[in-house]
Amino acid sequence: MKWSIHQLQKYRNKGLTFDEMVDVSELKEENTDIREISPVHLQGRADFTSDYITFHLHITGTMVLPCSRSLVDVPLPFDVHTKEVFLLEHTEYEGDEDFRYLEGEVLDLLPVIKENIILEIPLQVFSEEAEPAGGAPTKGQDWQVISEKDQAEKIDPRLAGLAKFFDK
Repeated sequence: MKWSIHQLQKYRNKGLTFDEMVDVSELKEENTDIREISPVHLQGRADFTSDYITFHLHITGTMVLPCSRSLVDVPLPFDVHTKEVFLLEHTEYEGDEDFRYLEGEVLDLLPVIKENIILEIPLQVFSEEAEPAGGAPTKGQDWQVISEKDQAEKIDPRLAGLAKFFDK
């Protein structure tokens, strides 16, 4: 997803549209929360003016993240619509959007795509399974997880006398 400025100038009058699959698997090394990521479907178009290029992007795919409770794999689909403005020259830009300056003579969309995917990672992800197989352990040496149901059924022996208090 790289174009030189000269290549982009060819599309100024007729416009630029694209519909491609992009490999962003290096995100697994850059962000340790991402265990797996599918190739990303990228659709978009570019609008040209004399001072800037606006890309309208639609990014879809699926990434696998760890469950916050049990650390099992949780597939998380993402669907991002974004507008990215690249200024061709370091000039004043009047608009509501954020903008980016071009680095050199090449416009590379891959870092922008990766950035938008990383922004889609939630703080916590939970598996929809109640107790996933192979998940986090539920007991160990001198400890065990107690559900609210189990807790309500068991009465602390030190408080057993109080349980009869309201019987009269």
